[in-house]
Amino acid sequence: MKNDARRCALDILVDIEENNAFSNIAINRALKGKKIESIDRRFITEIVYGVLENKIYLDFIIDTFSKIKIKKMNVKVLNILRMGLYQIIYLDKIPEFAAVNESVKLTKKVDYRSSGFVNGILRSFLRNKKDIKVPTMEENKIKHLSIAYSHPEWMVEKWLKEFGQDFTVELLKANNETPKLSIRTNTLKVTKKQLIEELMSENVEIFTDTFVKEAIHIKNLGNIEDMEIYHKGFFQIQDESSMLVGHILDPKPGEFIVDACAAPGGKTTHIAQLMKNEGKVLARDIYPHKLKLIEENAKRLGISIIDTQDFNAKEVDESLLGKADKVLVDAPCSGLGIIRRKPELKYNKKPQDIKEISKIQFEILKNASKYVKKDGVLVYSTCTIEKEENIDIIKKFIKEYKNFEILDVNHVLPLGLKSKEKYLQLYPNMYRTDGFFICKLKRNNQ
Repeated sequence: MKNDARRCALDILVDIEENNAFSNIAINRALKGKKIESIDRRFITEIVYGVLENKIYLDFIIDTFSKIKIKKMNVKVLNILRMGLYQIIYLDKIPEFAAVNESVKLTKKVDYRSSGFVNGILRSFLRNKKDIKVPTMEENKIKHLSIAYSHPEWMVEKWLKEFGQDFTVELLKANNETPKLSIRTNTLKVTKKQLIEELMSENVEIFTDTFVKEAIHIKNLGNIEDMEIYHKGFFQIQDESSMLVGHILDPKPGEFIVDACAAPGGKTTHIAQLMKNEGKVLARDIYPHKLKLIEENAKRLGISIIDTQDFNAKEVDESLLGKADKVLVDAPCSGLGIIRRKPELKYNKKPQDIKEISKIQFEILKNASKYVKKDGVLVYSTCTIEKEENIDIIKKFIKEYKNFEILDVNHVLPLGLKSKEKYLQLYPNMYRTDGFFICKLKRNNQ
């Protein structure tokens, strides 16, 4: 199957590049419903993420040996070269000759005339790989870090200014690490102990060193669609950082909660779970197909208190003014805290994107705050590490809306996450979680 697996990985990489598809969605779409052995699924996933994580470095090598500029290459041929180089450099289990031969075979299927070109580049690399010269830190710090860790130069430069060299290097390294998969125990149906026993009976590797009590880290999950306990609603895939949002919001049974930007619904269903499925959660988003996904997950998890609604959070709903006990704004963001999970984000974002999205974030937060009751709670969260999208938004908001104040969240955090700040900012290199920002605000009695 390996050769078919390589073709599948190629198709996914081309889909991501040509259609700006998210890697996880592209992989799921390509593998869904197909009878592919677990070993081949893992190989496909490893190739796709490996190429995406190391794309700038791989392209640097291709540029070194190719007379044809990358921009002029056929996208399939380019990605075959990236795949071949990734296997040679990073996958010890695959012999170098096999990586070259399979790359040439694959090229013959998609662009026969380029097979000699692919063969020549890969063999040139094998002969001369010791001579590849990446600029040193002394020669050009930004370029060195950009190539060595495959992050665009603007991002490296920005982080060096904000965080300093040591922190930035650790952050770049962490962004290229494979994160553990986190799942959330659905305590409406099962205890954590029972879920662990069920998972172990299916040979899933378990890690319980978590920040959140209902979280479990796992490896070797296999095909989730084949798992009866998933269809029974015993768990939901969700990163720990995302689970912390629900605990900081602290929803209670019987409350009315508004989730202003709910898709894909991990936090929405967690909120309902923490409410013991008593009360009402209004989940809003602008994509009907994503709202349908929330409904399907709620049904699978045995949750009946979520109402979904197609509504743009950039608008104000007059009928909701002052009605909600608590409001969650999990704002659209640059996503630069989840590069470990979606490495393509490194290449899709530009500095101006952060400025533009921060304007939208402030507008959404401002509108959603109007739904909070007196003495009610507003939580703002993002999956980014950029201060322009995080604490800067909060500072601007409380300066303009003096009837809101920041609440200290440290009392609900485990010891390892407590800080001198009232809000929570997570970094992948510090906590091995997604990069996340969570701030809790209270509306005063006015």
